[in-house]
Amino acid sequence: MHIVVLAGGIGGARFLLGVRAYAREVGAEVTAVVNVGDDLFLHGLKICPDLDSVLYTLGGSADPERGWGRVDETWTVSAELAAYGAQPTWFGLGDRDVATHLVRTTMLNAGYPLHAVTEALAGRWQPGVRLLPATDDRLETHAVVSGDGADGSGTGQRAIHFQEWWVRHRAMIDTHRFVFVGADTAKPAPGVLEALGSADAVLIAPSNPVVSIAPVLAVPGLREAVADGPAPVVGVSPIIGGAPVRGMADRCLAVLGVECSAAGVGRLYGGRGSGGLLDGWLVAEEDAGTVVPGVTVRAAPLRMTDEEATAQMVRAALELA
Repeated sequence: MHIVVLAGGIGGARFLLGVRAYAREVGAEVTAVVNVGDDLFLHGLKICPDLDSVLYTLGGSADPERGWGRVDETWTVSAELAAYGAQPTWFGLGDRDVATHLVRTTMLNAGYPLHAVTEALAGRWQPGVRLLPATDDRLETHAVVSGDGADGSGTGQRAIHFQEWWVRHRAMIDTHRFVFVGADTAKPAPGVLEALGSADAVLIAPSNPVVSIAPVLAVPGLREAVADGPAPVVGVSPIIGGAPVRGMADRCLAVLGVECSAAGVGRLYGGRGSGGLLDGWLVAEEDAGTVVPGVTVRAAPLRMTDEEATAQMVRAALELA
């Protein structure tokens, strides 16, 4: 059995813990296609937040309190950068994390594509699943916000990187839309289309649908490979009882005018029979009774309290598939 998971963010990383546990139990193969829309360059370093979250989480070294970065992290480099007044000061780079970025950037500068670099980094962390970036090419999520001045003043609009919108402004800024810069010319990373073509089931993790899953699907040919592929597609709702489990998915959905509910996100993905993606939609028990046209909906416990509970979520999703 081959399971392909579309994932991003902390929710996607934690979901993959359950997928891996289930796969080991039944002897399945897992490929995770991971969002790169959060990627950016800072201080000359290539940073891939979602790929790193998956590597650290599956490698047993993620910080369980913050949910991102390394456990037992120190911040000497960030403190020294701040002392120099080096910008941006709103994005913290942990010392252990910097080592990952240095290795990645060195390999990229030597000509290795991102999927090969990711495979090399995984050699240390041994994630137990195959990790693929959605694309090797530049693809960045930007938010179009009000205020075209350098300080955010003015009556026009400007685009800022998603990380600035998310980390610096905490999504508390008048926002008009999200754009995926570079998506129109990006190509799926080697292995992505092949994985989808050989999948027995495709799972959409309970990641932010707007800024974690949508950038993956924005890569030309990738959405079609999911929607038209041979495998059943089941999504897991990131919304429980009308609220995101963590993060700011509600604010992202509001930008799109989508209701923050299991039904709202299910309708955003849509049923395969009507041009969407889903065959099945797994929602929380609190949201039993959710209806998404053309999609089979079932309820199950969706709190990822530990690896065993998450594996049970995965089992329920695959039974629905």
